[in-house]
Amino acid sequence: MRGMTLERIAEAVNGRLVYPEGDADDRTAYPDGAAAEKVAAEASEIITDSRKAGPGTIFAAIRGEHSDGHDYIGQVFEKGAMGVICEKVPGDAAGPCIAVDDTLKALRLLACYYREQMSKVRIVGIVGSVGKTSTKELVASVLEQRFNTLKTEGNFNNELGVPLTIFRLRDEHEAAVVEMGINHFGEMDRLGEIVKPDAVVFTNVGPCHLEFLKDLDGVLRAKSEVFKHVREGGTLILNAEDEKLSGVRDVPGLNIVRYGSGGDICAENIVNMGLKGTEADILYHTGPWMANGDGDTSSVGRFHAKVHLPGAHMVLNSLAATAAGLMFGMEPEEIAAGIAAAQPMSGRSRLIDMGRLLLLDDCYNANPKADCAAIDLMMSAAGRKIAILGDMFELGENAAILHAEVGRYAATHGIDMLVCVGELSDNMYDAAKEAGGGCEACYFGTLDDLIDNVGSLGLTEGDTVLVKASHGMNFAKLVEKIRSLYAE
Repeated sequence: MRGMTLERIAEAVNGRLVYPEGDADDRTAYPDGAAAEKVAAEASEIITDSRKAGPGTIFAAIRGEHSDGHDYIGQVFEKGAMGVICEKVPGDAAGPCIAVDDTLKALRLLACYYREQMSKVRIVGIVGSVGKTSTKELVASVLEQRFNTLKTEGNFNNELGVPLTIFRLRDEHEAAVVEMGINHFGEMDRLGEIVKPDAVVFTNVGPCHLEFLKDLDGVLRAKSEVFKHVREGGTLILNAEDEKLSGVRDVPGLNIVRYGSGGDICAENIVNMGLKGTEADILYHTGPWMANGDGDTSSVGRFHAKVHLPGAHMVLNSLAATAAGLMFGMEPEEIAAGIAAAQPMSGRSRLIDMGRLLLLDDCYNANPKADCAAIDLMMSAAGRKIAILGDMFELGENAAILHAEVGRYAATHGIDMLVCVGELSDNMYDAAKEAGGGCEACYFGTLDDLIDNVGSLGLTEGDTVLVKASHGMNFAKLVEKIRSLYAE
């Protein structure tokens, strides 16, 4: 990792470098020559999981809800770790420790420093209420057609995950796609300061994290904190179909390109192939935001794209990926190939063909807008349509109303059976029962109750089953249970 020596790390995080049995000025604890070698060496990896410790690694000791990284300092040194960042230095530490007041803050500061060392890497940040991960996958798949591209893995999109993503950058990387998720004011400001993106894709503004952000204007304000950290001359790629984003006009020093109906990049001749994906013609107007563009916006390009991710909304996400590709100077053929190559992540609209059943695994997260989009997607499925929906968290004082709206929507939009799970989803169940619409509704108080009684749902050959809830509901267990019972 370029520039990541012990002394430079300590300086970047405002920490105190403590050597075994000595302080920052005492290197005599090492055998002759070893001290100089340790000081000059560059770290190979920054980790927060002690199980990944090894030669060249720097372990950051995080105090979590269930464990304290400080308890594992001895183990990481036994595995050959190069050093440790910690809030409390053990008296028997077997290697160099960088003492800080707050390890999480130190990681943010270190990520800012490392991003400066890797300033040649062009980064696309992904923000928004819904669709960040699928958009991230599409953007990365497009850029990978020409560039060595790093992308956010799993759920590493918060104040711990984003620094760890930045630490994965290496000299061979030419581009990166970094997902940034928040639920409080000020978080996006801190993430933006770390990432310093060249472009930001803003997918939409929806009713997420209203417990902390209050309303849609609050959501927009919180997520827009990233704008001031976009590099000078960078680009905002905004959803033209989002009401709140349509109000974002001039942002000093930045280009704005809009995708979707009425935008600079749009789709025509859309063919919905159901759960197998979508085809469309993608049109784009040239402009100064393109690597090969100029001020002329009258020129129009067109290419045909096949999106193998299920859901018509994936066309919109593909338009965002098209904007990123054009910004990087890519050819339409490369962009189309990247769109076609994109694959869903586990828990993100992943279609699992089990022979007897089709399972739509969308259990990573949920909010009212995303739930309704998933229900719309189910309308294209053949056979009986079953939606198993769980609680949606962080919706604030209107949580009961928002759950009821989803239940009503499911009952009136083609769902044959709605299975509601969790305390808040009682409101979903009641609203679905009241709406009628020929939808059979049932309710389970907990996930364990449902798992113990999956057989009672009467799932049968030809059914398509949607599984969706907030991540904290742990619906991944339900996906595995259904697979164990019904996979051929």
